[in-house]
Amino acid sequence: MITVHHLNNSRSQRVLWLLEELALDYTVKRYERNPATMLAPPELRAVHPLGKSPVIADGERVVAESGAILEYLVEAHGNGRLVPPAGTEDRLRYRYWLHYAEGSAMPPLLLKLVFDRIGQARMPFFVKPVAKAIAARARDSFIQPLIDQHLDYMESELSRSTWFAGEAMTAADVQMSFPLEAAAARAGLDAARPRLMQFLARIHARPAYQRALARGGPYDIMR
Repeated sequence: MITVHHLNNSRSQRVLWLLEELALDYTVKRYERNPATMLAPPELRAVHPLGKSPVIADGERVVAESGAILEYLVEAHGNGRLVPPAGTEDRLRYRYWLHYAEGSAMPPLLLKLVFDRIGQARMPFFVKPVAKAIAARARDSFIQPLIDQHLDYMESELSRSTWFAGEAMTAADVQMSFPLEAAAARAGLDAARPRLMQFLARIHARPAYQRALARGGPYDIMR
């Protein structure tokens, strides 16, 4: 039996979604973020030394990192589902988007989250205007333009095919869901990029996605 160590409002939601798409049996062990720090609880360190989610246990095997988890599940339990045939151009695109999601798309989104919090943080009154000005300048002159560049690139790529790796949905689309949901929630992704918004609408309408939400509990990243 596969166990998903699931943190609320996190990347582990897409692991649940993939498991539902593959119709695999699994259990969910839930963890809640610290409401003040938004960090994972220390109990997760008993599962993996870094104390982060997602982590899965498949028997005695523990696998961390969302991309590695998705690849493992597809290879170990997918029976050829949700992955393009080996040796095809779509397979190369599939591998690219699996790595792009965390390697390229997420870093500027995380930077925006950090600098937004700097501007909202409690601090001495004489420091706050300076900190807010620095944070705003970093967001406006560097972070948001970088995010926009990535969003334009992804929008353009979806003009090539319905899904990121071709005409069939794959685990790469599951991996890409989180950065796009984050961008829609806090980084300006809207109807001006219709292909990306249609992508989000398609995945949110999938029965497996809805079942994953029911299993995982509240998921507020899109709010």
